[in-house]
Amino acid sequence: MYIGVDIGGTKTLVAVLDAHGVIIENIKFPTPKDYDEFLEVLEATVQQFKHQDYQAAGVAVPGKLDRDKGLVISLGNLPWHNQPIQADCEAILKCPVVIENDAKMAGLSESMLHPEAQTVLYVTVSTGIGTAVVQNQHLDSAMLKSEGGHMILPFKGQLVMWESFASGKAIYEHFGKKAMDIDPADSKTWSYIARNLSVGMFELITVIQPDLVVIGGSIGTYFHNFAKPLKTELKRYETPFVKIPRIVQAERPETAVVYGCYDLAKQVFPHASHHN
Repeated sequence: MYIGVDIGGTKTLVAVLDAHGVIIENIKFPTPKDYDEFLEVLEATVQQFKHQDYQAAGVAVPGKLDRDKGLVISLGNLPWHNQPIQADCEAILKCPVVIENDAKMAGLSESMLHPEAQTVLYVTVSTGIGTAVVQNQHLDSAMLKSEGGHMILPFKGQLVMWESFASGKAIYEHFGKKAMDIDPADSKTWSYIARNLSVGMFELITVIQPDLVVIGGSIGTYFHNFAKPLKTELKRYETPFVKIPRIVQAERPETAVVYGCYDLAKQVFPHASHHN
């Protein structure tokens, strides 16, 4: 058995997966703002599972990590700073733990569904924008610290962060409503959203030259509403040196991160012994 912990700014999803990566138990709980309280709730949650014997675990964190020291440095929505999350989770889960950024975990798991693509660029568009680069179904170590959403790009005559005008938060601030409340037939609004996404996407495609782009996150669930204008915008910038690859929607937007926790735990601890 493996266990995945997807820590979100508002909710945390904990899932037990079997050796084949099938989720057999899962529980969701509101993420406490206080770090110590989070550990208590996580421990109480894990105790509710029927399966208690884990080979390894993956813990996904929505922010900046020190992978070598196993620390969570800082998070967007949670006031956790320099906390020893890897050691704390190992004590609770009683198995080896690998920690990673949540966008990287999601990108890894989505790449597993496209074995034909050598280089996969994953872009998660939610409150903010996160990115991951996967080479041959392994996270690209050179891009682990990359923050695509923080690229500085031109927008309305100023240079600003990409996620400040293309994220879910930006959509809400501009239109006064969330993506879920925008009429699918409102092509003008979806074209505006697609154009803002295309600016950063083209920069990433130019540098990374992926075989496939996967769009996930809460805004990614509405991909069908903006896929056509997004592809049209990107095609406008295509050159002989930069071809626009296939762009698809994430297949498991709600659970991509916990599947990634499983995938990474299995890669990092291939011979993990059972702990009781």
